[in-house]
Amino acid sequence: MSHVAIVHLDESCLGNGRMGENPGGAGGLIEVRARKRIQRRDFYEFIPATTNNRMALRGAIMTLQLLATKGNRLRVLMVSDSEYLVKGMREWAPGWAARGWIRKAGPIENLALWQELATAARLHDVQWTWVRGHEGNPKNEYANDLAITAARDRKSSHGTVESGFLEWLEAKQAKGLFEGYDPDQAFQVLEQRVAQGESFPLGLYRTA
Repeated sequence: MSHVAIVHLDESCLGNGRMGENPGGAGGLIEVRARKRIQRRDFYEFIPATTNNRMALRGAIMTLQLLATKGNRLRVLMVSDSEYLVKGMREWAPGWAARGWIRKAGPIENLALWQELATAARLHDVQWTWVRGHEGNPKNEYANDLAITAARDRKSSHGTVESGFLEWLEAKQAKGLFEGYDPDQAFQVLEQRVAQGESFPLGLYRTA
């Protein structure tokens, strides 16, 4: 169990798709079990001119590299509301890599980032799954807040920092949101599934 990490990722780009330099942010909540405790760490990154898709890739790269800083190889479940990221790593990137990073439809957008992410993913045993954004998953909403704050305030964590998730959740529950949600139990369910080698569907939290 100590070798499992659950990561909730999100990204933001203020003015995504508009002309000019659009500031972006990526953020994530990393959960691991350490000494019988659930340890939570945050990270966030700011880029002055980017897109949502680039920030989704950068956030995933940053996570996997941070998790490997002590030479650890982990079983990692990456949960993101970016279909571009999740489908890319599950369906597109393996084929691109097998063909020498070439596709019949033309050049691969954000090629250097995809290649860097593929390299980072080899540092761990990684599964990728998708969560529909803004549909009541507290950890996804928290990662979204981290990403937006990074873009808006133009700040990066420069590594992982102590997580503010539990305080954030307590404030939300005081307002009647996420009532009855137990973050430790939610982690333990996913941790056990990863540890048992379960294969996750594309849409882990998909709702109708």
